[in-house]
Amino acid sequence: MERTATRSLIALRLIVLALMGLLFLVPFYFLLVNSVKSLGDILTNAAAWPEVFHWGNYEKAWKITRFPQALFNSFIITLTSIVLIALFSAMAAYRLVRANTRLNRILFMTFVAAMVIPFQSIMIPLMQVVRFLGIGDSIPGLVLCYLGLGVPLSIFLLHGFIKSIPLEIEEAAVVDGASPYGVFWRIVLPMLKPMLVTVIILNSLWVWNDYLLPSLILQSQELRTIPIATFAFFGQYTKQWDLALPTLVLGITPIVVFFLFMQRYIVEGIAAGSVKG
Repeated sequence: MERTATRSLIALRLIVLALMGLLFLVPFYFLLVNSVKSLGDILTNAAAWPEVFHWGNYEKAWKITRFPQALFNSFIITLTSIVLIALFSAMAAYRLVRANTRLNRILFMTFVAAMVIPFQSIMIPLMQVVRFLGIGDSIPGLVLCYLGLGVPLSIFLLHGFIKSIPLEIEEAAVVDGASPYGVFWRIVLPMLKPMLVTVIILNSLWVWNDYLLPSLILQSQELRTIPIATFAFFGQYTKQWDLALPTLVLGITPIVVFFLFMQRYIVEGIAAGSVKG
């Protein structure tokens, strides 16, 4: 009887999880289905299955948005930002943990405090700094802004993870003749892989999908990212959903594939960490 009750409970949980999964997939259904409809069909019944598939929507969106250029810009900005955020955050967090001085504790609390500051409150001062430095309307300027905005959360996550790494491992490496830089690059950095993957995924989703910061810094047409290119279909009086939705599908496909590819590394890292602990 107890075994039957347990099986029923497991089956109920599976059903609930399946329903929750379907609920989260509903927006993707609307996005994919309406991306191959005409504008009239979208406005008439967005939930209906398309009677005629308008695959030409993708071709029009591809040409109007100059999608290859927007894709290249988003890829370069995201890749450069993520690499810099991950490296700078890992080095800074390691130093803040191992050199536990009063100054470093104050610096860490400053980074933590920076996490709760809304971007809208620093938006105007940030633009003034960008203009003063002469890095506006440029990809390096945008990457530098992402570096400053993304480091606090990344340091916070890595700081807690580094605390769990036994100091004896680093001391043994020093006894074997490793330099301080060798200890970090050869010993500590590989052990940070699970949390680094988390940092990379979180910041990649943020940078790839961000619209506000690129729209403030980038003015040139050739520097447009995918979110800016997509917003071109939304005017004050017209909204071209039949072209905007295919652009959204094209834009989210790379980041979804990236997330699915990196997800297994998170699972492997958590499993390895639990066994090691």
